[in-house]
Amino acid sequence: MVCGGGAALFSAIVATLIGSEKPVRAETISGKVPEVDRVAVRVVVDSYQFAVAPSRKVSDVEIEHFGWGIGGGKPPGKTLISEFGLSMHVESRRGTETRNVLIDFGFTPDALVNNANLVSIDPTALDALVLSHGHYDHFGGLVGFLKQNNGKLKAKLPIYVGGEEAFCSREWTAPPVRGDFGALDRKALENANVAVTYAVGPAPVADHGFTTGPIGQASFEKLLSPSAMKIGVDRGIGCYADKLPEDVRTKAVIPDQFRHEIATAFNLRGRGLIVLTSCSHRGVINAIKQGQAASGINKVHAVIGGFHLAPYKEDYVRDTIAVLKSMDVDYVIPLHCTGEPFYEIAKAEMPNKLLRSYTGTRFIFAA
Repeated sequence: MVCGGGAALFSAIVATLIGSEKPVRAETISGKVPEVDRVAVRVVVDSYQFAVAPSRKVSDVEIEHFGWGIGGGKPPGKTLISEFGLSMHVESRRGTETRNVLIDFGFTPDALVNNANLVSIDPTALDALVLSHGHYDHFGGLVGFLKQNNGKLKAKLPIYVGGEEAFCSREWTAPPVRGDFGALDRKALENANVAVTYAVGPAPVADHGFTTGPIGQASFEKLLSPSAMKIGVDRGIGCYADKLPEDVRTKAVIPDQFRHEIATAFNLRGRGLIVLTSCSHRGVINAIKQGQAASGINKVHAVIGGFHLAPYKEDYVRDTIAVLKSMDVDYVIPLHCTGEPFYEIAKAEMPNKLLRSYTGTRFIFAA
């Protein structure tokens, strides 16, 4: 097995040999997951920005809030754009090594490109991209970002997805409005010279982190399907039926079960896992459990991302908080689709563990 950065290099070499239009399979984690000394998570795109929130330190976590795009002796021309989408940037360090990973890409390229520039994300330094799942509010900004940075990104930069399902066309079927929810543009990725890499199991990412692989359903959590997934390819857009699980290949449209959804995690030395759940359609507890199973590490230092609790009733939210407390997660950082009820209840139930985030906020975790 090829581990760490070797996996990314291997994927890039294979993609070069067989043609970039053909996805490659990520190498499975063999042995222990990587251990890092520092993890800095920047929330590049989220729903809300509060420019005058003071930066602070909570115990061992540094929290940097982004204020204004001021500098160079000129008045501000741009500010951060918030939208219902999610994008996170992770800078990890191990000894003298630094790795940079961009996880999810927001709803629009306008927000992603604007915000990435303001918070000084260097596209030339990116070592990997990760798409958690095939919903537009997570991939909508991707193609525009790739076009904006054409020629700047590393050749055959790996983009990890959870499988062919990520490319299926989708229709939004939940409130408040039904309609076409788009599809990830396979041809645009080919033109951008990135290496589409299927993480169908736990896989190392940029030598420092790892994807969980598909998220099982081992807890009390119930999957709500807000979208329908169309099987097949129409004029180059969509997913190939023969590359999907056998039980759905002959279907035309099915409720989205998010079998392809993946989370991303880092093993911080002496602290435990930092799990970036992205959207948690299959449950935030299940996403954490998948990270634990993939790594063999039970201690969770932080969970960050959308917990997808907004559609659920209060009792369900309280049950989720109770399990997070029982798992003794050090820090809980809700984003995106989590919903205000979770934050309000968690603030009362675990005030010392809950951290508030806005668009642009950076959390620095050290060993």
